[in-house]
Amino acid sequence: MNLKMNVNYSLYLVTDRDILKGKDLFKSIEDAIIGGVTIVQIREKNISSLEFYNIAKKAKMVTDKYNIPLIINDRIDIAIAVDASGVHLGQQDLPAIVARNLIGKNKILGISVSNLELALKAEKDTADYIGVGAVFNTNTKKNTNKVSLDVLKQIKSCVNIPVVAIGGINETNIKSIQKTNVDGIAVVSAILGKDDIKNASKNISTIINRR
Repeated sequence: MNLKMNVNYSLYLVTDRDILKGKDLFKSIEDAIIGGVTIVQIREKNISSLEFYNIAKKAKMVTDKYNIPLIINDRIDIAIAVDASGVHLGQQDLPAIVARNLIGKNKILGISVSNLELALKAEKDTADYIGVGAVFNTNTKKNTNKVSLDVLKQIKSCVNIPVVAIGGINETNIKSIQKTNVDGIAVVSAILGKDDIKNASKNISTIINRR
């Protein structure tokens, strides 16, 4: 059975230790999963390979405990080293085709896109899902391209792989995203930036599942 076919992208958590305000990363991931997060991506910038490896390995212990897929941002070597569920790449990272050859056909490959042309290319290049954004203004990622809800809807109607919206999404604007019929909503600050991560995750999960 292909486990990739059963991935639930509905509430996709992307980590950012800068907004945790001193809270423990792994406890935060666990609380978010208990609250309703269905998939987790570890995103780390400006740290050593060893530190990234150790974080990913420890995070995988948490996600494995709850049978939640773990995706590694950018670093294919780290994803392979910890046997993560997959990798997520941006447009400036290794080409999707090259990444697929490295991770194999059984791992999840996610690609960030900001328009229909890139979305169709990602699908052709064997991506398993695409992350589309930034939909709203976000402080957690710089130099993002803005994607309108109309473009998001257009992309969703033209590709046959899951579409995850990302960028400034929180409990107040989720409803507008849901009207585009995307498969998932990726959040960072809306969960990790809250004092009560479990409750924040639960609130967003409730909104998503109420559709």
